[in-house]
Parts: sequence; C-alpha cells; structure tokens
Amino acid sequence: MFRFFENLVDPYTAYDEVDTPPTRLWPFLLEYSQPFMTVFFWTALLSIIVAGVEIGLIYYMGRVVDLLGGAPEQVWDTYGTELVLMALFVLFLRPALHVLDVMLLNNTILPNFGTLIRWRSHKHVLRQSVGWFENDFAGRIANRIMQTPPAAGEVIFQVFDAISFSLAYLIGAAILLMAADVRLLIPLLIWFALYAVLVRWTIKRVGPASQAASDARSTVTGRVVDSYTNIHSVKMFAHNDHELAYAKEAIEHTRKTFQVEMRIFTIMDAVLVTLNGLLIVGVVGWAVALWMQGQASVGVVAAATALTLRLNAMTGWIMWALTTFFRQLGVVAEGMETIAQPIDLMDDKDAKPLALTQGAIQLDGLSHHYGRETGGLDALDLTISAGEKVGLIGRSGAGKSTLVKLLLRFYDADKGRVLIDGQDIATVTQDSLRSHIGMVQQDSALLHRSVRDNIRYGRPDATEKQIIAAAKQAEAHEFILDLEDPQGRSGYDAHVGERGVKLSGGQRQRITLARVILKDAPILLLDEATSALDSEVEAAIQDTLYGMMQGKTVIAIAHRLSTIAQMDRILVMDQGRIVEQGSHSELLAQNGLYAQFWARQSGGFMNPEAAE
Repeated sequence: MFRFFENLVDPYTAYDEVDTPPTRLWPFLLEYSQPFMTVFFWTALLSIIVAGVEIGLIYYMGRVVDLLGGAPEQVWDTYGTELVLMALFVLFLRPALHVLDVMLLNNTILPNFGTLIRWRSHKHVLRQSVGWFENDFAGRIANRIMQTPPAAGEVIFQVFDAISFSLAYLIGAAILLMAADVRLLIPLLIWFALYAVLVRWTIKRVGPASQAASDARSTVTGRVVDSYTNIHSVKMFAHNDHELAYAKEAIEHTRKTFQVEMRIFTIMDAVLVTLNGLLIVGVVGWAVALWMQGQASVGVVAAATALTLRLNAMTGWIMWALTTFFRQLGVVAEGMETIAQPIDLMDDKDAKPLALTQGAIQLDGLSHHYGRETGGLDALDLTISAGEKVGLIGRSGAGKSTLVKLLLRFYDADKGRVLIDGQDIATVTQDSLRSHIGMVQQDSALLHRSVRDNIRYGRPDATEKQIIAAAKQAEAHEFILDLEDPQGRSGYDAHVGERGVKLSGGQRQRITLARVILKDAPILLLDEATSALDSEVEAAIQDTLYGMMQGKTVIAIAHRLSTIAQMDRILVMDQGRIVEQGSHSELLAQNGLYAQFWARQSGGFMNPEAAE
C-alpha cells in the first residue's frame, strides 16, 4: 500500500527545461507543482471532508448529550441502531478517511515534491557557466539547493494539512453554531475578525524576517565550507583565529536575525492566548445564558463548549501553521536567488554538435575583459593549424588563461569569434565542443570518489583494461596500487578525498593526466601540466606527454620554458595580445621578450614578473 502512494508521482518525470525560470514566488512554485495537480485536488478534497467529519462529530456529541435526557431503555430502543452505526463510522470510516489524507500528504507529496525540486534545481544550476559559479560560494549554492526543497514541501504540507482543514473547520463551526442559535455566531465572528488582524500582523513580519534569517544561514554555511575547503591554507598561515572571527561575524548576524524572528512569535503567542480566552468566555458564556433562559438545550451548550475548546487548541496550531507557511515561503524566496537565476551562457537556439574533422583553430578579433576596462584579451587574431603544437607564455595576467577559457566557451567573448574547423563555437553545443577538447590544468583537483571513477571521468564507457593502460602511461599505476583509504578500500577503489586532498600534488596531477589520456580528445590544452611533478617523474612522463600530442592540435601554457621549447611554435603574450611568435631558436634570435624570459630562468622556470 505504501508503494502505491509513493509511486503516484514520479519526481524524475520528463519536463521542458527553461533557461529563464519564473522569478516570482507563486509562478515558481506553480511550475514545479504541475506533476502534482491531480494529487493536490484529491488531498484538498479529503482535507475538507476530514474537517467536516470532525465538526459533525462535535455536533453529534451534543446530540448524544440531549438523548441521555431520557430513560436508558427508551434511548437504546429508539436510537440503538443509530448509535451503533455512528460507532462503526467512528471506528472504521473516519480512520480510513484520515489515513487516505495522511498518506497522500506524507507518502505521495512530501517525499516526491521535495525530490522533484531538488533534482530540477540541481539540474538547472549545473547548466550555469563557470563564471556564474566563480561569483558565489559553493557552500551557499549547495545550502540553497538543500534547504529550498524541504521548505517548499512544508509550504505544500501546510496548505493541505492546516490551511484548507482549518478554513473548512471554521466554516463548519459557524454553520453548527448558527444551526443551534444564530446569536452564538456573534462572538465567533468577533473573535475571527480579531484573529484575522493578528494573522495579518504576524504574516507581514514573518516572511521578511524568515528570508533574512535564511540568507544569514546560507552565508554562515558559505563561510564555514570555504574554511574547510581551504583548510591547508588556514593551518599553514596559522589563521584559526582569523577564520573563527570571520565565521563568528556571520554566526552573530544569524543569531540576531533569528532573535527578530522569534520576537514575532512571542508577541503572537501572547495575543493569541488572550483572544482565545475571549472566544471561550464569549461562546460558552452566551450558550449558558441561552440555556438559563430556556432557549438552548444542554446538548447545545455541550457542543458549543466542545467546539470552542477544540478551536482554542487549534488556533495555536493554525497560527503556527500559517507562520510556518510564510516562514518557509521566505526560505523558498531566498533559495530562488540561486535556483531561479536564468542560465547566463546558453547554447544557440539552432546549435548543432561540433563536426570536428581536423582540429584547426582560428581566433578572429577576440576580446574579453570580464566586464572591466583592462585585463583579459584585446582584439586577438590567431590561426593554429590542425595538428600544430603551440606553446603559450607570458607574465601573469597576460591573457593566457582567458584564451583557454574562451576556447572552452566557459565565457562568451565580448567581441570576436573562436572558430574550430571553420565553425563558430558560439553556434555549436557546449557539450559537443568540450567533448573534443582534453585539458590538464595546473590545479589538478579531483572528485571525492574512487581513483577508478576519477580516471573514468575522461571516458565513462572505458573498460578496466583501458583505465589501467591510461594510468600506466601517466606513470600512476604503481602508486595507485599502494593506496588505501580510511574505509579500507585500496588500489583503484580507494577514495581520494575532497578535491583529491589525500594525494600529493604530483599524484593528483598524474591521475588527471591519466583521465585526459583516456579521453583521447583531438584538441589538447595543457595548463602547467607538469608543474606539480618532481624532476624525476616529469622526465619519465615527458615522453608520454609528447606521445599524447601526436596527431592532436595542442596549446600548452608553461612557465618552465624547457617544457615547450620543442613546440612547433611559441606565442609570447603581453597585455592581452601576442607580441612575439616563432620557434624557440627564432625567438632567441629576435632577442626580445622571450629571450629575456629565457635568460632570467632559474632551473628552467621563467619569472612571470620579469622583463619589465
């Protein structure tokens, strides 16, 4: 039975992805709610029916009190069948209705609605560009992805569990009192008007206060995760106190925002208790007065008393449900600041897969400054023939990394084009573009997964034999066999820790190389590919690198000039432009910037700030 309700809605059902999701709260929730509309209808209907049953039960208890005024034998003879049927209803049908209502809420809506939002939000965020991620804390993004779905689920839960039930209950209560004596409706209506004012006052303040508190919590998460991710730097510079102070600032701000939120609830509770006292005295007192005047039966007094006591118990729950509703809406609104942002770098509407035939690259008037006046690239023209090996050097900030990022289309250029085999990369799909490019970066961060999974990332369908062959080419196989993690997993099954922290820099770099070897892409980008390797390992792997380059178009960034001296052509960049190019010997003969870099090398490294 559980499985039936749990599978009524598939949270992973196919849907039309949008690049610009709704940025307003209710349209946002409505879009995510589409697969649940039928379930929502039946849940709302059952919630109303359950509330009607509860009101009817109170009414019937008043009737029972009136029936007990006669002789026991006469009551049983006249109303025995009715009482038995009512008992059967209370024992069997009432629980069945309640269970159906609860199962739709707890087993169909809550697990699946949150899962659907989390899945689609994560899918949307993963489509964002590298630049989008660089402008925010990874911890804050993750926190919003994690806290928004349960908040949205709580919103839906309160709509059906509390709001629809309570509205139906209040309407039923009014009808019951009016049927007994219309004058009993007066204190209920006065109380309801005052209660509505309190609800409005609370809601007006809870939403903004909750959003502020949620944003403050996300900031704390971002700062704490930032410290943990960079724990080596924290320890190396002995900045524990600095990081504590940095986190404490955000934690204290969170405490103050939470205090503001809790003050609202305290005021609400105090006023609510007073209002409920007025409700009890007004309705029950009036019912007793009517009884004393002979205008109401004992059963009416009993029903009115039971109803007001039930409302007294419910009002706190209803108020808490309403404040929770708007409080969670605040959390959803805060989360939307991340998960409802439009995709900032999209495939062209008519984008087609890149048809790579040779691997020739052309940069045509390429400019990109990251929204600034200077930095990046400035009107760069460059042609790299298919299969050509090009080395790229220059001072820090010369534009080398920007060139690589634009080639991978991590950003869209401000001006100009990047062409591969004559195709503008802005008109092809991003996935097809990057599938044809292999890259080894200076920052060889790995996924917190097994060594095997990290290498296989280069080609998900690779066999075990191919994975091991790639590791051997990267001079990684031997040390991989000696690995063991704290959970006892060893060799290729060993997990490498967050960003590969359990491995040395050289080990991480060799696993990264193995991944790119396995990918075997026709265009190869090397950004300080051997910077983390010691001289002995670099010498052993140099032949592997040159072997990888055969038949590929290669762009290699290096500060160690000896690693690119054998390239077909070397480009020297400065201030976003190519200022020199040629072979190693040709550039030395020019006695220009490259020659100065070469002369100032120490141990084969260039000083990127030299040759001013």
